[in-house]
Amino acid sequence: MTVLKKAFTTSQAPQPIGPYSQAIRVNDTVYISGQVPINPETNQVHEGTFKQQLYMMFDNLKAITEAAGGSMNQIVRISLYLIDLSQFALVNEVMAEYFSEPYPARSTIGVASLPKNVPFEVDAIMVLHQTTGR
Repeated sequence: MTVLKKAFTTSQAPQPIGPYSQAIRVNDTVYISGQVPINPETNQVHEGTFKQQLYMMFDNLKAITEAAGGSMNQIVRISLYLIDLSQFALVNEVMAEYFSEPYPARSTIGVASLPKNVPFEVDAIMVLHQTTGR
């Protein structure tokens, strides 16, 4: 069986800073690369509060989901990488503005550092053409 991969790119999210795609679709599954609070217009780390940077990061994630033909509610799994785990509650607060129930499965991982010295990063898996049921 041949696996067909399709890459998705949008100018509404930061361009990759290495040899990777913003997102790759295989069948109905989309794998979204790590997103950080980089402003796609300037390609610089978004200046602002921790909370404002969270909004930038989730806006970037949203732009990629839409470019790949989906929405935030089709994300089934995210991984969050935080330098400061004391910000966990604030991350939850902002995340709740982007997702509705049923929320995606999630891991939150404390890390020592991230590219461009950002305080957090998120990656995701999205499934298109989902059906609801029990």
